[in-house]
Formats: sequence, structure tokens, C-alpha cells
Amino acid sequence: MRSRYALPAIALAAALSLTGCVNNSTTPAASGSDTPGSTAVDAAAVALLPADIKKNGKLIIGIDPAYAPNEFKDDAGNPVGWDVELADAMAAKLGLKTDYQASSFDKIIPSITGGTYDIGVSSFTDNVEREKAVDFVNYFTAGVQWAQPIGKTVDPANACGLTVSVQATTYEETDELPAKSKECTDAGKAAITILKFDKQDDATTAVATGRADAMSADSPITLYAISKLKDKIEPAGKSFEDAPYGIAVKKGSDLTKALQAALQSMVDDGSYTKILQKWGVENGAIDKITINAASKG
Repeated sequence: MRSRYALPAIALAAALSLTGCVNNSTTPAASGSDTPGSTAVDAAAVALLPADIKKNGKLIIGIDPAYAPNEFKDDAGNPVGWDVELADAMAAKLGLKTDYQASSFDKIIPSITGGTYDIGVSSFTDNVEREKAVDFVNYFTAGVQWAQPIGKTVDPANACGLTVSVQATTYEETDELPAKSKECTDAGKAAITILKFDKQDDATTAVATGRADAMSADSPITLYAISKLKDKIEPAGKSFEDAPYGIAVKKGSDLTKALQAALQSMVDDGSYTKILQKWGVENGAIDKITINAASKG
């Protein structure tokens, strides 16, 4: 997170170094034991793999590791987080290795459709518009959660005239906030100023330093940010608009069914739940792994 607003540069650097929000270095949760649960190969899931993936022996995964605690970088620059641990365990079920390719969020889906990546694991909200480009293997449910500076009162349902920070190309930037802003202007009220950043870190800093009145992000991300900056930001209301997360896969690929089977095997043997519990995000767990949940309602 980098900001040139509100505090002099030296004071800002000192403040953020105390909060741990300058970079996503390894957290206690990330630096513990290996991924919990079973990693035994699931033969039924392996049988569903496309021949080229099986021969290659790995999944090439597009990821934007700037969305803690879902996916971020440890001190060595390696991707970590509960999304990463789920993907690693899923690949193990398929007898595959994982090869993470860091990317900006907005380039992942085009890189899947273009054949550069096999899949995308980066907290994708499955929606009908994205399903036009890729298929989704749904594995989690997340809501939208706002945060505000300590002591400020922000109502996400009545945010006309406020400045709200977000990570660019996320659901919050492309869908949620534009719709809320239109409701404001349709009612003759001031629009919401959408302050977008390439990295979630920067969006969080904007709230912590007063540049934004609030921020909007998926509930695991916001709650994690609050835990790191509890002396600067707090929840603004409760989470809302629960929606499925999905692993993005090339449209019509046989790989989709293999991933679904591997993740369902993890749900059934308990390894899925153990990973979510390790990171404190088990409230978003689901019992059945689905495909394209947004369009199937």
C-alpha cells in the first residue's frame, strides 16, 4: 500500500510500518505447518483429466497475489494464502504440480482463453458476464464487506457523495459501486466517487490514511485488512450480496469436471474444511462443488 495523501511521507511510512500494511509478508497463519488434510491422489478425478494436462504433469495457474488472505506473497515472493493452499491440495488430488504465474487480475481470464494459463485462481466472483468467457468451478461463498476509518459512520446502502476505494476490475468496482452510484444520481443525489487501485493494499491504505471515506471488497479480504489495521479501520455495516467464488477454466474444457471432482473429494475427506479453518474463513465453505453457479442460479 502506497499513499501520498493526508500524512507527510516520513510519518506515513512510520505509521504503516507499525500496522504491517506496507507489504503482504508472511502471516502466522501462512507460516505454520504444511497444507492440512489429505493429499492422496483421487483416481476418479485423475481419470477426468485432459490428456495434455496429465502429460504435462502440472497446472499452470494465473494468479494476482495481492489479495490477502486469499492470495498474496510471502517474504520470499512466493504466492501463499488459503486460495493457494486449496489449489495446491486440489492439484495433489489430481497427481499434478502447481505452476503459479503472477499477473494483474484483469489479464488472467484473457490468458486462459488464449491458452497461456490452464486455470485462474484469484478470488474470481462467478457472474453471468464472466461465464461468457470462461467456465467456473465454484468452491466458496463470499459477501461484500465495507470498512471505514475508526469512528466514522458509513452506511453502504446510503453512500451518495462518498469516496470509496476498491481494487480495479473486481466485482465491487465493475458492478456494486456503479449500481449504487446510479441509484444516487437517479434520485438527484451526488454520485459515489470510485477510487480504484491496481492492488488491494493501496485501496486499504486509502481508507487508513483518510483518502477514502470507505472501502469495499470481498468479506475475507476486508476482515483480514481490519485485523491488520484494527487501530485505523473497522467494519462499516455487515456483509451482503453473497456470491460464489470460482476457479476460471477455458470454456468447454474437460478440465472443469476434473477440478470439480478433485475439490469434491477434498470436501468429502475433510481436507477442504481444514484449510479454510486454518485461515479463519470457514464461514464461506460449501458442501457441494458446482459449475457455473451464477447462470444456474
